[in-house]
Amino acid sequence: GQLFKNSRDEKEVERWLFSLTPLGVAFVFFFIFLLPMDIPNKDIVLITGAAAGFAGLQSYWIFRGWRRNEGSTVIMGIIGIALTFGALWLYISLT
Repeated sequence: GQLFKNSRDEKEVERWLFSLTPLGVAFVFFFIFLLPMDIPNKDIVLITGAAAGFAGLQSYWIFRGWRRNEGSTVIMGIIGIALTFGALWLYISLT
């Protein structure tokens, strides 16, 4: 019941943006690792890897929001996962 009664910390968006840094570094190394490989549909592998990493980060934020009773953080995490997989599905269906 307290999940939607508590207010969210104003610095939460700043923390979320800062949490994208390690994900970006990991994706750069993932990209560099896959770049010289000759595998079919490399773009699908790269896009799926990026979506999986971002969905994992959003799952962390859902858990964090749940523990801190911040309903808006939980909702934004769920929306982030839905948008990520929606964009992934759209990209795969168009290629």
